[in-house]
Amino acid sequence: MKLICIGRNYADHITELKNEKPEDPLIFQKPDTSILLKKQPFFIPEFSDNVHYEVEVLVKINRVGKHIQEKFAHKYYNEIGLGIDFTARDLQQKLKEKGEPWEKAKGFDGAAVIGEKWLDKSQFSDLNDINFSLQKNEEVVQQGNTSLMLWKIDEIIAYISSFFTLKIGDVIFTGTPSGVGKVSPNDQLTGFIENDKLFSIHIK
Repeated sequence: MKLICIGRNYADHITELKNEKPEDPLIFQKPDTSILLKKQPFFIPEFSDNVHYEVEVLVKINRVGKHIQEKFAHKYYNEIGLGIDFTARDLQQKLKEKGEPWEKAKGFDGAAVIGEKWLDKSQFSDLNDINFSLQKNEEVVQQGNTSLMLWKIDEIIAYISSFFTLKIGDVIFTGTPSGVGKVSPNDQLTGFIENDKLFSIHIK
């Protein structure tokens, strides 16, 4: 099982972090050990003083494929989910300044939240017009819509599969909108697609 993540896929998030817009989708991966176990809290790691939440729409791959053409990409997934890409922002910045990979800042234990349920894509009239949001302590801190993605779901699948074979059960994190921010002990993070609550995470 692979967790494949797309960075800088929303223009407003690129702006808020003062990053450059990439020419192609920015890909990184998280190990499966980074998945936060269900019903477990998220523990802020000792090596970071600035862990950020990043809410993202997820796609679960349901068949093996490589070099997938965009027009056929819709056949490789049936379910849409929601998750969090936790990022040790202070560590990430140090790694970026040194030109080093981000794995330590993105792939640590518990850094990947996968919602408690998946939604059948057939319930959406348009996958490129899905509203999603994140609440911190019952206050909305991130709101997004998949129409604002620089690269849409099918484009992402086609691009990833030109480098990596996609396998059943792989999960794609499709990027985060603006509004990312720091988590603190006792915060409660709750994620929604439209009006469906897909996860609620306690921070310790």
